Amino acid sequence: MAHLAIHYKMSPELLDQEAINEYLFHCQHLHKTPSESFFKHTIYGLRASYKVLGMEQKRIQLPQIKRQNDLPIVLNKQEIRVLLKTPKYLRHRLILAMLYGCGLRSYELCNLLQSDVDFERKTVFIRKQKGKTDRYLPLSAHLIRGLQSYLETAKPVKYLFNSQVTKDATPQGITVRTISWIIKESRSKMATQKKFTAHTLRHSYATHLLEDGLNIMSLKELLGHARIETTMVYLHVANVGSSIKFSPLDSLYSK
Repeated sequence: MAHLAIHYKMSPELLDQEAINEYLFHCQHLHKTPSESFFKHTIYGLRASYKVLGMEQKRIQLPQIKRQNDLPIVLNKQEIRVLLKTPKYLRHRLILAMLYGCGLRSYELCNLLQSDVDFERKTVFIRKQKGKTDRYLPLSAHLIRGLQSYLETAKPVKYLFNSQVTKDATPQGITVRTISWIIKESRSKMATQKKFTAHTLRHSYATHLLEDGLNIMSLKELLGHARIETTMVYLHVANVGSSIKFSPLDSLYSK
């Protein structure tokens, strides 16, 4: 539970199901070959803790340990267009746009400071955490316009996106829980059966960049992966060059 609290910088009792699942996903992908014993102990520890706290529902909902190599869920570009238009408020639209447009992890967006954004250089700085490396990410002109308008009107303090909750009147960044809520609300208004999360937008970012011609090594740097093997999973998802899959029926009736 301590690792979970440190990861999100909040009490595990306040985390919703999506946040817990995202943490377990993070645990699964810490290493090239995730330690099954570590993953088991993480789940068993969470189950025991929630039982002690009397939160049986969360204990039961924790995913079962399974050995599989599922390919990531990816939204297509039309679904992304619809998603980015769905929220009513500019702040919420920008949060979704940052997750997709920069391929950010939820906690990276939570910790993002206004000083990390450089409009002149069109970059955003992501500082290293949990064994990761510092990296600069390109900012889309669309995001720059939106962020400049947002900063001028919302006037957030210190963080790019402030939480409504403060600690001793000290500004706090947006929480993972809030991001999960924005995703859930937006998803409920879309005509899609895909049960996507904030991390799905990162998967979509990586897949779309490959399909648009970015090479795998550059993608690895943008995602902040320590190992190229982690990045290469997207080669199995993206429709790239000669790897584009098709049905023989397409050529059978093409003439």
